[in-house]
Amino acid sequence: MATVGPESLWLWVGTIGMTLGTLYFLGRGRGVRDPKMQQFYIITIFVTTIAAAMYFAMATGFGVTEVTVGDDALTIYWARYADWIFTTPLLLLDLALLAGANRNTIATLLGLDVFMIGTGTIAAFAATPGTRIAWWGISTGALLVLLYVLVGTLSKSARNQSAEVASLFSTLRNLLIVLWLLYPVVWILGTEGTFGILPLYWETAAFMILDLSAKVGFGVLLLRSHTVLERAITPTPAAA
Repeated sequence: MATVGPESLWLWVGTIGMTLGTLYFLGRGRGVRDPKMQQFYIITIFVTTIAAAMYFAMATGFGVTEVTVGDDALTIYWARYADWIFTTPLLLLDLALLAGANRNTIATLLGLDVFMIGTGTIAAFAATPGTRIAWWGISTGALLVLLYVLVGTLSKSARNQSAEVASLFSTLRNLLIVLWLLYPVVWILGTEGTFGILPLYWETAAFMILDLSAKVGFGVLLLRSHTVLERAITPTPAAA
C-alpha cells in the first residue's frame, strides 16, 4: 500500500494555498447580488474548494495508491486526477462565460477537457510503459485540440466583448495555455512518465505550483475587478 513521503510538504502547501484562495474569493463575492455576476464567484470558489479537499486527501494519505509497471511500483496520487476532472472544466466555463461563448462552444470545450483528463488518468494507471505513453499522447493531443478551440473559436467570441473584457480574457487564456502545456511535460519527465528525471518530491512540487497558479492565480485575475465583470455580463452592440 502506498504511503505519503517527504513530498507531503508540498501537498500541505497546496492544501493551505487552495484554502486561502477559497476564503479570499468568498470575501470578494460578498455583496455581489447580480445572478449572472455571481456565476463567476460560484464557479471559482468551487474550483479552489475542490482542489483544497483533494490536496488534503493526498496530504493525509487517502488520495494515493500504488501501481505496478513492469518491475517497478509507482506512487500515484489519484486524487490529483479527481481534482482535475472537476476543476479544469469549471475553469473553462469561467473563461467561456467571460467570452460570451455559445452553448456549442462551451460543450465542445468541456467535452474535450473531460476526454483529456480521462485519458490522462488511464495513462497514470496503465501497467506497461508503452501503454502509458500511448495514453499520454492521446491526452496531450486532446489538450492541443482544446487549446486550438481556445485560440480560435473562443477568442473570436471574446472579441465581441468590450475592450476591458477582451483584454482580461486574453490574459486568462494565455495563462491557461502556458500552464496547461507544462502539465504533460512535468508528467512525462516525472515518475509517472518514462524519463524519470523529476523525482516524486520535485514532481509533486511542480504540480502544486502549476495547480496554485492555474486555480488561485486565475481566480485572482478574474475576480479582481467588479467593473470588468459587470461589463462582461452586459451585452455589447457587437455581441447582440
